[in-house]
Amino acid sequence: MTPVKVIGICGGSGSGKTTIVRKISEVVSDFVFLPQDNYYKSAEYVSNANITAFNFDHPDAFDNELIVQHLTALRRGEEIEMPTYDFVHHRRTAETIRVKPRKLVIFEGIMIFTNKVVRDLIDLKVFVDTPDDIRFIRRLVRDIEERGRTVDSVVDQYLTVVRPGHYEFIEPTKTYADIIIPEGGENERALDVLVTFINSVVSEKP
Repeated sequence: MTPVKVIGICGGSGSGKTTIVRKISEVVSDFVFLPQDNYYKSAEYVSNANITAFNFDHPDAFDNELIVQHLTALRRGEEIEMPTYDFVHHRRTAETIRVKPRKLVIFEGIMIFTNKVVRDLIDLKVFVDTPDDIRFIRRLVRDIEERGRTVDSVVDQYLTVVRPGHYEFIEPTKTYADIIIPEGGENERALDVLVTFINSVVSEKP
């Protein structure tokens, strides 16, 4: 069986992780994509008014047990049923996405390096390092346009849990990174190095 490699792309909310995945997809098509966001635990009781009632910026907000099961299965060449998440109502939906194994798995999220068991399943760890102000602006726009949030709720959540969570849980995991990409998807040289590695994995013979 062809060995499966997992690339983990980590970084704070709004750092440009998704942009990097998109740019990779423009060059390499033979991979499967797992967003950590799909593995949030349900918190239906959360609304704009009580947005900080559930801390989405804590490692315990994710179903790490299921993440381990799915990464392990994909590494074995097995299919998985990836969950989907409704960010407007803060809950996992009934629908799943069937993901077939490929030689390359790209796993992306804000806290993919916080859990050692998960971390040990990742072959190449990438950290996207983007200034706080840029990340906040991107998050503000996304949450208002895509998730039906109010400006006040986004700001309150950012100051109460997002910013503290970033410095407590996300920033320290930079030490685990094999590659650090400043400025996210705008760093063409770093992307070239990453794509070169990916191409070597995809073209590797069994």
